[in-house]
Amino acid sequence: MNIVLLDALTFGETNLNAFDNLGDVKVYKTTSPQQVQERITDADVIVTNKVVITDAHMKDALSLKLICVAATGMNNIDLASAKNRNIKVKNVAGYSTASVIQHTFSMLFYLLGSSRYYDEYVKNEDYSKSPIFTNVSKSFFEIKNKKWGIIGLGNIGQGVASIASAFGAEVLYYSTSGKNNSQPYKRVELDALLKTCDIISIHAPLNEQTNNLLDYEQLLICKDGAVVLNLGRGGIVNEDAIVKIIDERNISFALDVLSKEPMSKNHKLLSVKNKENLYITPHIAWASIEARATLIASIVQNIEEENL
Repeated sequence: MNIVLLDALTFGETNLNAFDNLGDVKVYKTTSPQQVQERITDADVIVTNKVVITDAHMKDALSLKLICVAATGMNNIDLASAKNRNIKVKNVAGYSTASVIQHTFSMLFYLLGSSRYYDEYVKNEDYSKSPIFTNVSKSFFEIKNKKWGIIGLGNIGQGVASIASAFGAEVLYYSTSGKNNSQPYKRVELDALLKTCDIISIHAPLNEQTNNLLDYEQLLICKDGAVVLNLGRGGIVNEDAIVKIIDERNISFALDVLSKEPMSKNHKLLSVKNKENLYITPHIAWASIEARATLIASIVQNIEEENL
């Protein structure tokens, strides 16, 4: 069995030796669109995270039997064509839940506690020159007794809600599908959530209901001092709207996802004036050591179950 890993660089230093027990393995760190066809021509199994596999690719890959997506979302695969060509497509779900939940709070605390400011304050020796033992020039609020709004109350959203509740926050949620009613938390409409919540975290998929869900008009009604965390998909929050409102209002944003990844050069977000109110990480919430190890183990299991 010939197995081809197309973008192994996304796994970092994760051990990939388990694939060697399944057949002949070729590992490519990255694969450009122009390189895909040549690399999968003789493959029985493709493993891809973000590399796009089209109908044309499948048409000329005569040995291809299985496409393993190293993620939950499968929008990079032409699923209809795969079905028509009897090529199975398998993804991995749930592997990164704990990792994303943890990063949600990591991003919140970084902004909430002005971590960058205080770290630099000490390291540039301003603290050493201080006449007092502390520095309270950057205020922060407690999560206790605040309202935390969650957009998308799936497994990740529920995990965030549980921890937010443990901190003493009142959790509200907005159902992006309009169908989620069986929760111990209060369901509200989007405008009500935005107007009343001190912290808003997004854990929803990108689809017709969520695309551009938070535009300038929606962000404009957020509370003064609110913190908005997007750990869903970049297209859910309009980035142009963030660029505008972050310099107009006292609203902070933490983004682990962007509409285009990697971030485009000279992106407008890099030019905002209130940089202390913006924290961006390069789509890493999913990628704890444990999550990546679980991902690889699950892909291997997906291949083994097919008995190719």
